[in-house]
Amino acid sequence: MERVKSNSVDLVVTSPPYPMIEMWDDIFAEQNPLVKEALEKKQGAEAFELMHQQLDPAWREAFRVLKPGGFACVNIGDATRTINGDFVLYPNHMRVLRCMLDSGFTALPCILWRKQTNAPNKFMGSGMLPASAYVTLEHEYILILRKGSKREFKGDYDKKRRRESAIFWEERNVWYSDVWFDIKGTLQTLNDKEARKRSAAYPFEVVYRIINMYSARGDVVLDPFLGTGTTTAAAMATGRNSIGYEIDCTMKDSISGSVGGIVNYANEYIATRIQNHLSFIKTRIEQNKHVKYLNRHYRFPVVTSQEKEILFNEVLSLQWMGQDSFEVVYSDEPQKCFVLEDSTDSALTDSLKIERCAQAPRRGLGKRTTKANQLVLFN
Repeated sequence: MERVKSNSVDLVVTSPPYPMIEMWDDIFAEQNPLVKEALEKKQGAEAFELMHQQLDPAWREAFRVLKPGGFACVNIGDATRTINGDFVLYPNHMRVLRCMLDSGFTALPCILWRKQTNAPNKFMGSGMLPASAYVTLEHEYILILRKGSKREFKGDYDKKRRRESAIFWEERNVWYSDVWFDIKGTLQTLNDKEARKRSAAYPFEVVYRIINMYSARGDVVLDPFLGTGTTTAAAMATGRNSIGYEIDCTMKDSISGSVGGIVNYANEYIATRIQNHLSFIKTRIEQNKHVKYLNRHYRFPVVTSQEKEILFNEVLSLQWMGQDSFEVVYSDEPQKCFVLEDSTDSALTDSLKIERCAQAPRRGLGKRTTKANQLVLFN
């Protein structure tokens, strides 16, 4: 990542290839032939370490490029594998965490992403007989680390964009939980299904949440293992700039497909978030719970004063700029179909609100706009 300047990135978020998962054996072996040799010799511990040595430079580079106070969030799953007849857990999250701590990061509480399966026979081993069955591995880790001390937002502009990037109170209660139960590891329409199977990319909602939780509008997000381009797509949807690196050039079409449909996808996502909030407020009012504040852009009720400045930037256009770069144009004005003329309307809001937004004509670049740049690099 030599092209990225030191102390220039606000957030690193990624999901790398998982060592000791068979689908990635060849990728690691291409980078270091000793990996294949260790696997052929049934030397699991050695192969595990050799694979992680291929990931280590990315974690050290992540520390270099991050600004002081910037976050690194890594989605990583542990691996289970039977070698020489022995069933073993390979703790990928521990090995990544160790390298990142050695690189200078400070660890913060992590998130367990619980990816339940619907298989009726989920257990591993002999089943009901004691001492021969194994706990089902149904979760992955989202490691959360920070470079240096708490980030500071200085100046009126930075403070303003931080306030406008806030999330709803009810979202915070779910997103900042240490266990995520509500996101399944399923394929989504944004990415090419075959490419997702090949890369095991994480769902859009995972990275979308992380970007909203640990960065502000206009920040720079970097993904050193871009895969199908989900991180770039989520950065586009949230008004962030992004940089992505990928060594597999066959992913180029998948990345282009991910970002190509982001205009409608992002706006539908925003509409759903607003509608979910309106439904929450409606229920809260029906339960005679007090709602004290109004958002100044949309004039709908919000629970806390920190939500008063929330503004969702509608995606207006996406343009290919050449040299693997894209430019996204956003509106800096609230979506009129969600602006309430009377705050009491919130008690009556229903799904028609989204329909109104879908039918509302867009004014295009006549609105006050801002731009974000996205760069995808193939090594």
